[in-house]
Amino acid sequence: MAVPLLVRAARREPVERTPVWFMRQAGRSLPEYRAIRERHSFFEVAGTPELCAEVTLQPVRRHGVDAAVLFADIMTPVLGMGVDVDLVEGVGPVVDRPLRSPSDVARLEVPDPEEAFGPVLEAVRLVRSALEPERAVIGFCGGPFTVAAYLVEGRPSRELARTKALMLSDPETWDALLAKLSETFAAYVAAKVRAGADVIQLFDSWVGTLSPSLYRDRVAPWSAAILAAVDVPTIHFGTGATHLLPELAAAGGDVLGLDWRLPLDDGWALAGDRAVQGNLDPAALAAPWEVVAREAGDVLERAGGRPGHIFNLGHGVLPETGPDVLTRLVTLVHERTEATVAV
Repeated sequence: MAVPLLVRAARREPVERTPVWFMRQAGRSLPEYRAIRERHSFFEVAGTPELCAEVTLQPVRRHGVDAAVLFADIMTPVLGMGVDVDLVEGVGPVVDRPLRSPSDVARLEVPDPEEAFGPVLEAVRLVRSALEPERAVIGFCGGPFTVAAYLVEGRPSRELARTKALMLSDPETWDALLAKLSETFAAYVAAKVRAGADVIQLFDSWVGTLSPSLYRDRVAPWSAAILAAVDVPTIHFGTGATHLLPELAAAGGDVLGLDWRLPLDDGWALAGDRAVQGNLDPAALAAPWEVVAREAGDVLERAGGRPGHIFNLGHGVLPETGPDVLTRLVTLVHERTEATVAV
């Protein structure tokens, strides 16, 4: 069977063109997705294999991207751990009973992934069977720090004061929390791979709020355990984390995801001996097409046709992004790199 283009790029093998996919491409800006959401809640879609597979495949059909990323939320695994999470429109994940004490952590379950996440795994199987062999299926999970921050704060927070206070004042409780999260997440992504996922991404949205030393001491070992749990290529991505790139690389991942805050070639120099993913600013897609093409061309120029580049945005697709812009961007990257990527 053909090895997906994105998998080969993640391994830094020569490829016929640069692969393209977009974080949060499943959902967000597509009218066909919004039509489904008018009838079903987020977790209804994510928890119904046929609906989840349909939403996951929509951007592949529409844009011609080289991978389908499974429609899910970074809080999905904690639902199986006995935590009630509500996705509040305009706010984000809200946890009714935040975890802030040893007894709170003790009540967390570490579930059997086949039992707790059966609908998710069935959705992976449906997507893999519907997708052409040259396109990859990407499964993802949240970074243990980011998910722990939601659980401790109870809702999104810019300062993460309670989270950092717990890390600094009660490292034993913090480590116990991350140990349970990493064990659950490692089993979760390994089950996705068994179901047919070709690539796993660890998505650490809030890790950029940490100093390098705090990341190394209180986060890196748990992220490393998740990334080491699978035998397929892994992508390690953190936002606002340019100061942490050497630490993120040291923690693991075959591919280091780069956001837009650092030029791609500078980020690649910090990534070490691995592939990179990125890194067009998602906000650029709201500009006229000439600007989008110019900015995308700059990313490709900095990649220089070297094996190991996966084209993506520096974060997720913004909800207001025009679908036709994404389609044109995929075509642009494919056409420009077919003649320049070394094979």
